[in-house]
Amino acid sequence: MNTETTKIWAIVPAAGVGSRVGAAVPKQYIRVNGLSVIEHTLNKLAACESIEKIIVALSQEDEHFINLSTINAHPIQIVEGGKERSDSVLSALEYLKTIADDNDWVLVHDAARPCVLTEDINRLISKLKPHEVGGILGLPVKDTMKRVTGSKMKAQIVETIDRENMWHALTPQMFRIGTLYDAITECHKNKLIVTDEASAIEQLGLKPAIVEGRASNIKITQPDDIQLAAFYLGLQENGQ
Repeated sequence: MNTETTKIWAIVPAAGVGSRVGAAVPKQYIRVNGLSVIEHTLNKLAACESIEKIIVALSQEDEHFINLSTINAHPIQIVEGGKERSDSVLSALEYLKTIADDNDWVLVHDAARPCVLTEDINRLISKLKPHEVGGILGLPVKDTMKRVTGSKMKAQIVETIDRENMWHALTPQMFRIGTLYDAITECHKNKLIVTDEASAIEQLGLKPAIVEGRASNIKITQPDDIQLAAFYLGLQENGQ
C-alpha cells in the first residue's frame, strides 16, 4: 500500500464529565495556564501539519465547547458522543467513513491529555505509517507492580507482578479507520469492555506496535493532576 497517499485524521472523545476531578465543569474545560484543557489538547494536534481534520465527540448537553476560540482556529468537526469512550470514538469513525478512505489513518487522543508533545505525535505517525496494524504511544513501567483486591480504602495486595515488558498505555493511538471501526463494532456486538483503541484491535487478533512516549503525557483524572499539568505546560511554553 502506498503510504504517501493515505491521509491522517484525529479523533478527540470529549463527551465525559470527569467527575473524579470534582470541578464545577467537565475536566476538559478546566482552565490551566490560560486555556481550557481541551484547547491545549487541540492546539497540540492542530500543530501536526499531516493531520487533515480533528473530529471532536461531544455530549449532547455540552454547552462549553461552542464558546471556545479553538472551534474557529482549527479544522474541527463536531459529532455527538456517547455514554462510553468507545461510543464516542465509534460515532466519530462513522462520520469519518463518509469523507475518508477506510485505509486512512486515525489518531485517537484523550481530551484530558493536554501535555502531549507535538513532536511525539509526529514521531508516532512517522514510525507507524509503514506498519501493517498501527499502534500507540506508551511508557515502560518503572515501579514495582502490585495486584490488589478490595476498594481503595481496604485494598490488600494479592501478588507482585513482574514489571518486565509491562507498559503504560498512552495516547494518541493510531490505527486505520476501517480496522478500528470493525474492531470497536465487534467488541460492542460481543459486549466486551473497551478501555482503549488498542484493546479493541487486540480482540481482532492483531498486534499493535508501541512507541515510547514521555512521562509528561499525563491524563487529568484527579485534582492533583491539574497542578502537574500546569507545571508541564509551563515548561513547554518556556521551551524546556
